[in-house]
Amino acid sequence: MRIGVSLVERSGPDALAKLEDDVRKAADDGLASAWMSNIFGMDALTALAVAGNAVPGIELGTAVVPSYPRHPAALAQQARTTALALDGRLTVGLGLSHKVVIEDMYGFDFGRPLRHMDEYLSVLLPLLDNGTAAFDGDTVRGHISLSVPNEGRVPVLLAALGPKMLKLAAERTDGTVLWMTGPTTVRDHIAPTITDAAKAAGRPAPRIVCVLPVCVTDDAERARERAAKAFEVYGTLPSYRAMMDREGAKGPEDLAIIGDEDAVRARLDELDAAGVTDFVAGEFMPGEERTRTRDFLKSVTAR
Repeated sequence: MRIGVSLVERSGPDALAKLEDDVRKAADDGLASAWMSNIFGMDALTALAVAGNAVPGIELGTAVVPSYPRHPAALAQQARTTALALDGRLTVGLGLSHKVVIEDMYGFDFGRPLRHMDEYLSVLLPLLDNGTAAFDGDTVRGHISLSVPNEGRVPVLLAALGPKMLKLAAERTDGTVLWMTGPTTVRDHIAPTITDAAKAAGRPAPRIVCVLPVCVTDDAERARERAAKAFEVYGTLPSYRAMMDREGAKGPEDLAIIGDEDAVRARLDELDAAGVTDFVAGEFMPGEERTRTRDFLKSVTAR
């Protein structure tokens, strides 16, 4: 299981310089990957192109960029440009987002999310593979080719939790990227569903990228309280709430990986055994505990 890290949203006029420092530190620490969310702050693909251009070696990815706000051809153009800046080290994590964001904030119809994503991929994937899109669907249309001068395809991971979306991820993309999903759910639901679907489709074994909050600490209760507050909103979103219910988790704090080095290592071993191919740590505590968490991640990577 490869070990990566989530990049923290930066602010201020030097936000991109700080982000570049974060990417460089992750690479210097021997981490395999660094991932950036795309919510309401900096555009993740643009930020990764700028911050990661001067840092070689490390894989950079979005976890995740939402589909609805951008036509798939526009996203393909931006992703291929970012991949060019990163010398082919980009992985696009793509997701639907949530009804409260897409419908209530952006004003798009969120009524047929599975159909939307299937059709979206029918335009996006050929363009990310340097081909031509020629597709007319109910929710997406595209007849276009691009001339971005990069070589090779840009891999895509689909944020997939339900069985139909996992099947779509298996049949059409390189795997899935998860958030707020614990080891029991990965073992009993995510891994068998996506792996069996990929095998049935004659495709390679999919990547299962699992992102969870992590803190190495001797004060687990304080860290749990902070996790409960920081990630509270995810317990209210239906897709994540369903994964918490599968796991038997009361809230996000029950999915956060918290404890001393031995306790955190045991949880990572659970995820590895469950079928996770890439673990991405969301370091959410500041100060000494953040340093201790990163030192632990470095030691795990070095094993």
